Amino acid sequence: MLQRPVENEYPEYFVPYVNLVADGDLLTILKENLDETIALFKEVTEEEGHFRYAPGKWSIKEVLGHMTDTERIMSYRLLRVGRGDQTPLAGFDENDYINGSQFDQLSNKAILEDFTAVRNATITLMQNMADEAWARIGFANGTEVTPRAIAYIIAGHAIHHGKIIKERYLTGLK
Repeated sequence: MLQRPVENEYPEYFVPYVNLVADGDLLTILKENLDETIALFKEVTEEEGHFRYAPGKWSIKEVLGHMTDTERIMSYRLLRVGRGDQTPLAGFDENDYINGSQFDQLSNKAILEDFTAVRNATITLMQNMADEAWARIGFANGTEVTPRAIAYIIAGHAIHHGKIIKERYLTGLK
């Protein structure tokens, strides 16, 4: 079982995400989160997918697209650091990614299929990672990070946004 990272393995701003991840087998948690995310977004109609709970906030579609983009980037970091690549990896501005996307023009189904594909790729990457790779140290966004931490950040990030969808978006639709 993959061990929970300690706080010196990742930047402080990721602490809230890591703390959202329950104790247990991380692969099981990621698979359950995928099922929960699919169930959550299958209930959102196309019209509701455009809902923003406040001016300037992302739409529901954009939140799911952001979850997908972020997991894709973080999985790439997991691969690079896990394989021992010491090349510093750049950060990214999630708002630039939303502004450069077309999530609001895509169907909910298409965005959900993309998230599912990315999550399944993350799971297979993690399943095939060598035991010794999890503690390697790499550099992303100017800070040290381990693959173990990245894996927990991926899980926590999805949990975080699932909660936001439920608490701020879906309650605003009622």
